[in-house]
Amino acid sequence: MKTILRRRTAFMALPFLITACSVGPDYTQPSAPVPAAGGYKELGNWEVAQPKDDAIRGKWWEIYHDPQLNALEDQVNISNQNVAQAEAQFREAAAEVKVARAAFFPTVTANPAFNESQASQSLTGGGTSGAGGGSASASRQHVGASTVSLYDLPVEATYMVDVWGAVRRSVEASTATAQASFANLENARLSYQATLAQDYFSMHGQDAEAALLQTTVKSYEDYLTLTKNRYNSGIASQGDVALAQTQLDTTKAQLIDLGVQRAMFEHAIAVLIGKPPTNFGLKTVSLTGVPPHIPIGVPSTLLERRPDIAEAERQVASANASIGVQVAGYYPQLTLSASTGMEAIELSQLFSGPSFLWSVGPTVAQTIFDAGATHGRVQEAQANYDSTVGNYRQTVLTAFQQVEDDLSGLRILEQEAAAEDTAVKAAQQSLEISSNQYQAGTVDYLTVITAQATALSDEVTAVSIRTRRMTTSVLLVEALGGGWNTGKLPGKGGVADVPQAQADISKNKQP
Repeated sequence: MKTILRRRTAFMALPFLITACSVGPDYTQPSAPVPAAGGYKELGNWEVAQPKDDAIRGKWWEIYHDPQLNALEDQVNISNQNVAQAEAQFREAAAEVKVARAAFFPTVTANPAFNESQASQSLTGGGTSGAGGGSASASRQHVGASTVSLYDLPVEATYMVDVWGAVRRSVEASTATAQASFANLENARLSYQATLAQDYFSMHGQDAEAALLQTTVKSYEDYLTLTKNRYNSGIASQGDVALAQTQLDTTKAQLIDLGVQRAMFEHAIAVLIGKPPTNFGLKTVSLTGVPPHIPIGVPSTLLERRPDIAEAERQVASANASIGVQVAGYYPQLTLSASTGMEAIELSQLFSGPSFLWSVGPTVAQTIFDAGATHGRVQEAQANYDSTVGNYRQTVLTAFQQVEDDLSGLRILEQEAAAEDTAVKAAQQSLEISSNQYQAGTVDYLTVITAQATALSDEVTAVSIRTRRMTTSVLLVEALGGGWNTGKLPGKGGVADVPQAQADISKNKQP
């Protein structure tokens, strides 16, 4: 009995003695093409953020101080269906971690059974001859039916020992994938929030242009009345009246056409907040003001602030761990099996001592020949790793490009706005002079029409530049990662626990 106990103790300790290694490469974050110290190239005279103010914090859209925009952005977190889809995908990935971790433990099954059987019936017979007269006799024996019952209560445990770390690498890969899914969720959230802000400012840019055209239409109506009066007095020609009428009708058509684009922006905003466009509307507000101050920070922090970079990096980590999973296929698999239970032909005897049975023992399995399939899977995993590294580095490059693009865009648009404001003032002055000259009879109406067209064009351009400055500022906020950072990634415990994963989602809904 002591020998049996010693064997069983050694058998149970075996997994802990031989699960100390993990084949495959250990993960090291790949290098990224980060700009040299000194800030962004296009930063120019942009105010550099102070150390305590080097990132956008909280609800980033609140820097625009627009209550209506704030209310709309809050609804993206709650009602946007694409964000809801990304949330579900993260919870799915988090659940997969639990599935992978289950392989650390044995699988225990119970298969209670009851079987009742009946033996077949048969007839047996034979004859003998008497010694003295040749008489014979026959006899028949009936074997009656026999019913046997068998009660079986087995419990079996199977455990594949993680000798080469395949399970650990699998959990590592699943965890990194779940973290990448979480980063994808945050990237989707930021993307839709930024899209809503751009649509919002673009729509109100349309409102500002519409207000300008409405004022222009009223002015052109006054010019048409003036021209008609001069024609009736014999001072102006019929051609002047026709030019004035054409200018008025063309501007009215431009005003009407603005409604198409505004409606599309309004419908897009409705969908972004998860509402049908049919019952949704926003009041008309002309876009005014200039972009707010946006803290930039140093380039080295961008890798920690962009969820898409975090997603790409976690994909690299997952691919690296997957190599180890495939490399483990080169080595033998050790499976430990144990079973125990009760077996008896009478239910009353099932739990008695003699009914107890057990067995225990290891199994080693090794693939002898697979025509290079294992080697092919390792090569596939390595190629996938190289692919994710390339994607990570390209994502980093794209991120720096976007920041540089938006910084240069804001810088150049600010200069353009100043130049356009000067042009608007000059055009208005030219129109005023032309109007006075026309009324004095020193120029024809074509001169006035030309001055009107130039003034309107410059004013529309000024509104367009103002709108572009606001939307470009949103793009810069998005390029900088909004208010996100890698500290919000769930840890290994968080992704393995789906309720915790849901809590992480809820926490990030309200930055």
